[in-house]
Amino acid sequence: MSVQVRRAQNTDLEHMAAIQAASPEASQWEPADYLRYETCVAAAGPDVIGFVAYRTVAPAEHELLNIAVAPAWRRRGIGRALIETVRQASPGTWFIEVRESNRASRQLFATLGFTEIGLRKEYYSNPSESGIVMRFLS
Repeated sequence: MSVQVRRAQNTDLEHMAAIQAASPEASQWEPADYLRYETCVAAAGPDVIGFVAYRTVAPAEHELLNIAVAPAWRRRGIGRALIETVRQASPGTWFIEVRESNRASRQLFATLGFTEIGLRKEYYSNPSESGIVMRFLS
């Protein structure tokens, strides 16, 4: 099945909430808050199977706020497609914080050219955990 990446809409929030709930390693937000930022979803037919939210913090400098893929669709390139889509739409330097224990995400970002540049102690809660700061320079 073909996967399309498109801008998120109000009608996607229920699906995004379900993906987030199935992704305890991802940040947990109030779903409606995603629409305050640049947010894209990956859709397979009518089903939303992943999403990414980001913001521009300075000219050509962006921060990935959250990314999650439905468990049944992981390890199929969906996360990579979401990240590559937003990086192409907004070139520049990119930052993200990743849970220290989230080795799969850290590895994905490393394969996309991100490097680990810092540690934010106790950055995450529920459970409390440090965040690894990663950066991509275009």
